[in-house]
Amino acid sequence: MGGFFAVASKEDCVFDLFFGVDYHSHLGTRRGGMAVYGKDGFDRAIHNIENSPFRTKFEKDANEMKGYMGIGCISDYEPQPLLIRSHHGTYVISTVGKINNMEELTNELLSRHTHFMEMTSGEINATELVATLINQKENIVEGIQYAQEKIDGSMTLTVLTPKGVYIARDRLGRTPVVIGKKEGAFCASFESFAYLNLGYDDYRELGPGEIAVMTPEAVVTLVQPGKEMKICTFLWVYYGYPSSSYEGISVEQMRYRCGELLAERDNVRPDTVAGVPDSGTPHAIGYANKSGIPFSRPFIKYTPTWPRSFMPTMQSQRNRIAKMKLIPVHDLIKGKRLLLIDDSIVRGTQLRETTEFLYHSGAKEVHIRPACPPLIYGCKFLNFSRSTSEMDLITRRVMKRFEGDEAKKHLQEYSNPDSERYQKMVEEIGREMNFSSLRYHRLDDMIRSVGIDASKLCTYCWNGKE
Repeated sequence: MGGFFAVASKEDCVFDLFFGVDYHSHLGTRRGGMAVYGKDGFDRAIHNIENSPFRTKFEKDANEMKGYMGIGCISDYEPQPLLIRSHHGTYVISTVGKINNMEELTNELLSRHTHFMEMTSGEINATELVATLINQKENIVEGIQYAQEKIDGSMTLTVLTPKGVYIARDRLGRTPVVIGKKEGAFCASFESFAYLNLGYDDYRELGPGEIAVMTPEAVVTLVQPGKEMKICTFLWVYYGYPSSSYEGISVEQMRYRCGELLAERDNVRPDTVAGVPDSGTPHAIGYANKSGIPFSRPFIKYTPTWPRSFMPTMQSQRNRIAKMKLIPVHDLIKGKRLLLIDDSIVRGTQLRETTEFLYHSGAKEVHIRPACPPLIYGCKFLNFSRSTSEMDLITRRVMKRFEGDEAKKHLQEYSNPDSERYQKMVEEIGREMNFSSLRYHRLDDMIRSVGIDASKLCTYCWNGKE
């Protein structure tokens, strides 16, 4: 995944930029970057943040940089932002999205006698590819539109120029862009909470496909937003920070509603309800409030040195961390019937580890309630995971066990909670994972939890519908 923050200010913007980007650290663990423009021109820094947090790595840069406009990012993928020199002049670009047709676009551009400089893990840097597409047109705005039209996937981007910061939300608004305002400055952010402690107030959100230019004086729309939107529902379920809102819908409140609707359909009566920290916790609070079953924290995540479940990126070490970072509270586990809510089940490895951990600590029963439906399709639109195959999904592995390659013909049935194939799949996952019981959130209930029209939400990973 990834996050971004941009500032245009009448005064030096580095303080706001530094902390605004840092507030996006939950969205990536590999690379961070900042770039500013001021009286001395452009200044830029990129660092690896796998072994040290953004704030530590960039503190020296923040004390040395000066500028009144800037952009920054957190990325799980390519190093960015990139400094580009072209017929548009010099600019800096940062991107958030996914390009499914990288090879096709690369070959097309290379046939025009262009070249690429930046490489990431032996592959062309996706952000440089976007810049190259932009450079095919006569001005930056037309170039951004061209890039977004050519890309199969999604692409939200910020472009820092001497005249202002161009901000473009992807064509179907799969990721958010929110604008904040304070005296003498504007900012643009992925997460709406990132600017609140910096003195900014909510100003507005960019619509799908909207392109705007931000200066210290104003945010001016250059390309009007489209009418169709497909914002990612998983942002509310898992990725979004609790204090954020997207399209006016609070992440934390949505998770409470998810838990409430899970409770309405449930028939088990455990001793306590708990959430897998951190995103599972508000779902569990909503469930407990609705059901009247006490909420508890039978294990605590040790956050000072194990902040995220997918750091580092090697799968074998990720699994180990999933077990190491949870500290039991034995008095709340031993002899108890627990109902545990997690945001989702992807591979299933971490939740299996957690369940074994609870049984080992003396739990009598462990009932699992994921806060979203079974993940059946790999995301085509956002870089949520480094998984290269849908067979990494536990649902797909179980389906193949049942029907081999024929299972692909029945994916819609497997995603229908009222079908026999769905019930059989869920039962098998529960047995494999050693759960006392397993019941997923229904897609229709999850959409109700968000509270905006289903046509505006991307639910591809659950039902395969674009």
